[in-house]
Amino acid sequence: MLNFFELYDIPVSFQPDAAVVKAKFYELSRKYHPDRYANADDATKMEVLRMSALNNDAYKTLSNPDSTMAYILKINDLLQSDEKYNLPPAFLMAMMELNEAISEYENEPGNAESHKQAKNELDEELEAWNEATGKLTAQYEAGDHSEALLLQIKDYYFRKKYLLRIQERIDKFATHQ
Repeated sequence: MLNFFELYDIPVSFQPDAAVVKAKFYELSRKYHPDRYANADDATKMEVLRMSALNNDAYKTLSNPDSTMAYILKINDLLQSDEKYNLPPAFLMAMMELNEAISEYENEPGNAESHKQAKNELDEELEAWNEATGKLTAQYEAGDHSEALLLQIKDYYFRKKYLLRIQERIDKFATHQ
């Protein structure tokens, strides 16, 4: 089975060229548009539908940095669907403190200062995440495709998922005020 990078004939990259991805998507969308095969036999129609769906999935994945990261981990057999991952205790302690700050805001909705503090802490964590993953993915782009590096990237992938859940909690509560 073709992977998305092979389908688009681009190198495996955590930052695929957005213009190339978009151009390939449109090229393959035209090539595999079901209307072009209205008079084809059933087997051809099924293959065209499969390729069209594959193209849509590839574009959706390669257009989103988080999805691209997950996809690269999956094609390297380092990420399983619904995987339960154990994050480092130090990270979990920091997140516990951040969650406590959010709870203070939720318990005292008029306390804008605690909301601002929680939001600032989350922003700092996301900035640190971006800096750390930027270094790791740059190392990958430079040719280090080792499992050790990919496992570090996997750790940061799960950290971001955790951070995004916290961000969702902050945003959800803020919109209900």
